[in-house]
Amino acid sequence: MLAQRIAKLLRLGTSGHAAVGRGRPGLTAGNLELGRCFSDSPKPESTDQGSADKVRLHFINRDGEKYSVSAKEGESLLEVVINQNINIDGFGACEGTLACSTCHLIFEKAAFQQLGEITDDELDMLDLAYGLTDTSRLGCQVCVKKWMDGLTVQVPTDVSDIRRELEVEKQTKQ
Repeated sequence: MLAQRIAKLLRLGTSGHAAVGRGRPGLTAGNLELGRCFSDSPKPESTDQGSADKVRLHFINRDGEKYSVSAKEGESLLEVVINQNINIDGFGACEGTLACSTCHLIFEKAAFQQLGEITDDELDMLDLAYGLTDTSRLGCQVCVKKWMDGLTVQVPTDVSDIRRELEVEKQTKQ
């Protein structure tokens, strides 16, 4: 099932059908930002204006391990995980192009309510996320802000990873 959804996404991305048009006049494949072929939404706005301000964040991975890191204001949470080498297997597979839901994070309710507005494209990807909650967001779409100092976010404990599905399938054939 997941493999079929991924194949569909890949077909849509190469045809440009999903990213071009959608009721937005003047939008063509030629004026979409390189690297965001699956999305016509702008990248999240960075509030970083050369600021060296650091924000302390805490990530809890699937195994319950807590990682505390310092992040730059304006970085996306996906960039924080990558830049700080936080051990979250498979996190950010599409590298922030809004083409997957592997950077799915769960926020505390109070923090979730302070986050910026969610886009239709992010909602579409969250629909594919395993373990979706009322306070789920994609890490590639949430930028670090000063108010987040001390924030704890959690990766869903259950995950649907095609690599694991293929490994299980491979083992059952043996």
